[in-house]
Amino acid sequence: MKWKYFVGWLPLVVIAFINGSFRQVVFQSSLGDLHAHQLSTIIGITLFGFYIYWIISRWQPESLKETMHIGFLWMVLTIVFETGMAKLFQNRDWSSVFGDYNIYEGRVWILVLLWVAVAPSLFYKIQKKKRTPA
Repeated sequence: MKWKYFVGWLPLVVIAFINGSFRQVVFQSSLGDLHAHQLSTIIGITLFGFYIYWIISRWQPESLKETMHIGFLWMVLTIVFETGMAKLFQNRDWSSVFGDYNIYEGRVWILVLLWVAVAPSLFYKIQKKKRTPA
């Protein structure tokens, strides 16, 4: 795995921070916590998608297998970062941290993790198809 893909994950943190700040300032008070979380998840997935598409086109991984490794790495880094932030800086208890993964209660954060895991492979396939002459 190339170090550039670890570095390539770092802007996802910046995007997530901007998205979370936007959620809190713009629509959390009017929508409430759950609906603001859900809307923010959709916005985050969209922004991540644009960025991941750009990274995959710019750095062009060598194979589909490499993109699977990239997606897995980014998913794990995201989980570790989010859990660390929740525990260390927000002082949230474990039930609150794991509650963000409870899709049955409308918490759709897990969709972000799945997207981060599969998007590199998806965009690699799309871009490879565009580069390959018919």
